[in-house]
Amino acid sequence: MYQFNVRVYGLLINDRQEILISDEQESGMQFSKFPGGGLEFGEGLLEGLRREFMEECNMEVEVVKHFYTTDFFIKSIFNGSQLVAVYYFVKGELPTNMVFKTKPFDFDGESDVLQSFRWIKIADLKKEDLTFALDQYVVELLLKEYELS
Repeated sequence: MYQFNVRVYGLLINDRQEILISDEQESGMQFSKFPGGGLEFGEGLLEGLRREFMEECNMEVEVVKHFYTTDFFIKSIFNGSQLVAVYYFVKGELPTNMVFKTKPFDFDGESDVLQSFRWIKIADLKKEDLTFALDQYVVELLLKEYELS
């Protein structure tokens, strides 16, 4: 039996041409990724993305346009399932109480699950800024798109 893991992520770019990155600690590891996460059963992609942004950032987002859907096999490092991820450009009003960090993994408090956010200028973005191979691939695609515009 094949198991699929469907995930949805938002690429939030501010007016200073910076992209929002989520630094997280969970399951005994630290990782940097784009905001978003797993789709819940019965949920559509856009609904799941809006829910994830509300859960992670306390922020309502508008999905602007599709950017990329996984088009090659990739296995989840967490449970071995086949990963299918969809990335969208999003926009929204950031909550005024949202705290942004300048260093990766600069968490407040202690817990099994921690999260912090930071901005990276797209001009300075490198694939190594993100942990997972698929996000790194998306960074390469994003940088190519920005070169062309």
